[in-house]
Amino acid sequence: MEAQSAVHVATASLNVGHFQWTGSGTVLDLIAASTNSLNGALLARRPDHYKNFTVVGILVMALLMGLGGGVTRDIILAKIPDAFTNPAYWVVAIGFGVLGYFLAYSKGQLFREGFFQFVISFSLPWYAMVGVYKGVQADLPVVAAIGLGVIATTAGRWYVDLSSGVTPKQFIRGEWWIPIATLAASVWVLTYWVWDNVYLASAIAFVVAYVVRVLALWYAWEEPLAKEPKGVYIHSDGRPMLGRKLKDKSQRELRDLGLVVERAPDASPTEAANPPAGANG
Repeated sequence: MEAQSAVHVATASLNVGHFQWTGSGTVLDLIAASTNSLNGALLARRPDHYKNFTVVGILVMALLMGLGGGVTRDIILAKIPDAFTNPAYWVVAIGFGVLGYFLAYSKGQLFREGFFQFVISFSLPWYAMVGVYKGVQADLPVVAAIGLGVIATTAGRWYVDLSSGVTPKQFIRGEWWIPIATLAASVWVLTYWVWDNVYLASAIAFVVAYVVRVLALWYAWEEPLAKEPKGVYIHSDGRPMLGRKLKDKSQRELRDLGLVVERAPDASPTEAANPPAGANG
């Protein structure tokens, strides 16, 4: 009884006014919002997405990716989005967006791309788990709950890609983007059904999805390309292996992805290797 009272007091101390940090999957949702906001800022600074964005524009991109999935999920569930009733979402989203803004040009392009992919791998399972959890709470059929998790996971990236004039990641070659979200949501449902414990289910689902995602990046396991009539379009045979990125051997792969910062005719090699924070590319 005393232990329960202590837990209640600790939880109450974290929730002040409209700021709610715990309860009903809020912790998991805030982790998803914060890490995805970091991803949004990093993504907006990549050469394939950057369109001379202002500082405010980059932070808005962070908010789109950090909060977009949760807002979309809650609208589907016909409820006021949690981000509009709990200011904690905006605090973590803006905070991690600012962090992503400064991290984007802290190291070389290969480091940034490797770091970005690891952060994506970390954040991708969280929205899937929160989405399927909310779906189960709403008594949705299992398939619909898993679908809700996938939508919540990928909606934020959809908004950022469209805002940047880039084909959404869901439709193009990648390291099993939607399948990883589906895997995380499915493992969560199965584990929750067996043990009836939200946090245990989340831990297991996260580890499984994260490991599979990193392995997919490292070994370039990607969704198969659709067959094309001969002569219509030639796909590159090079795959963006994360291991090659981290070993500084992936200039060709980065160029295929549109991530290489090309040197201007009048720029020195030093300037090309270290572009200013606001440089296009």
